[in-house]
Amino acid sequence: MSSRMIDFLSACWRPSLDQYVHKGSDVSGRQEGLLWYKDAGQHLAGEFSMAVIQANNLLEDQSQIETGPLSLLETGPYGTFIGVYDGHGGPETSRYICDNLFQHLKRFSSEQQSISVDVIQKAYQATEEGFVSLVTKRWPINPHIAVVGSCCLVGVICSGSLYIANLGDSRAVLGRAVKETGEVLAIQLSSEHNVSIESVRQEMHSLHPDDSQIVVLKHNVWRVKGLIQVSRSIGDEYLKRAEFNKEPLYAKFRLREPFKRPILSSEPSISVYELQQHDQFLIFASDGLWEHLSNQDAVNIVQNHPRDGSARRLVKAALHEAAKKREMRYSDLKKIDRGVRRHFHDDITVVVVFLDTNLVSRAGPVRGPPLSVKGGGVNLRPKSLAPFATPLET
Repeated sequence: MSSRMIDFLSACWRPSLDQYVHKGSDVSGRQEGLLWYKDAGQHLAGEFSMAVIQANNLLEDQSQIETGPLSLLETGPYGTFIGVYDGHGGPETSRYICDNLFQHLKRFSSEQQSISVDVIQKAYQATEEGFVSLVTKRWPINPHIAVVGSCCLVGVICSGSLYIANLGDSRAVLGRAVKETGEVLAIQLSSEHNVSIESVRQEMHSLHPDDSQIVVLKHNVWRVKGLIQVSRSIGDEYLKRAEFNKEPLYAKFRLREPFKRPILSSEPSISVYELQQHDQFLIFASDGLWEHLSNQDAVNIVQNHPRDGSARRLVKAALHEAAKKREMRYSDLKKIDRGVRRHFHDDITVVVVFLDTNLVSRAGPVRGPPLSVKGGGVNLRPKSLAPFATPLET
């Protein structure tokens, strides 16, 4: 793409970005144009780094890291919660998850006085049910709310265990050192739910044996009912509840034949890992990163550079690859504003969590000052509320 065309697009689509630029310390992160980043922070079991680059008109990715008590009880349990929420159709669902999922987890953890697969499942279910209530309330005046959804990737580190829960196609990758060779291998920890994967298409066919069109190849992309690539999500109620798949919803989202059971699922895949001495760090990222970087490439970038700024370094590496694919310079890509930028790459969110072996393996509960950071610059004290541009009922 010529530089003249880039300048033309930038001039036509670029509103003033001054309102998005925040200067000062890295207490709650920094903002440079469409890039927000927090190069370094401390969680209960080590350090972390976060970065977000916006491509859509409204940022549809949301993310958070919560460290400290994982319940409402002073007795704990204590640990670190990581969430990456990749929205689609709009930002409402990912924002709702960011506001509510962790609070649900703390409530159920208080009831069971522990972190478990059951606690995480219940937190996901309560978040889905809460969003359904929101859709029901808003449907008469804003039917589009029924087509807004979000992937939902969560990691919980507690008492030497790592819980990974996922809906959709965000991804968690572990960097594990190989003692014999000194190299660090990339190990994918999350299961993805995208019908571009053959096993996911087979799962959809097995769940809907009477529907030969449950998955359709459209413009060389596999999509559920020709509409959406992910098979599991929070939201997307127009493909879960027939009462939302009718007028006044736009015709392009309405199915010709009514359905009697949900087409998409909100049931997360959950795995539990016992962290080992050679586990170095975790990378949690929306699929915008993995579209341009392999698991091993991402791990190599983190491993071969200083810890500070790891997430921002991964985002920039992905942007360089995105520019290269379009045969353009990275410096020209940076000139393109949100909205138009979506034609070149997606919103990208990255959270890198480093693991201090001594803290992870400690037998007793690790305690420290609570910290809440939300991608985009919201750094919260305990029991405070997160401000959003578009408030949502909870």
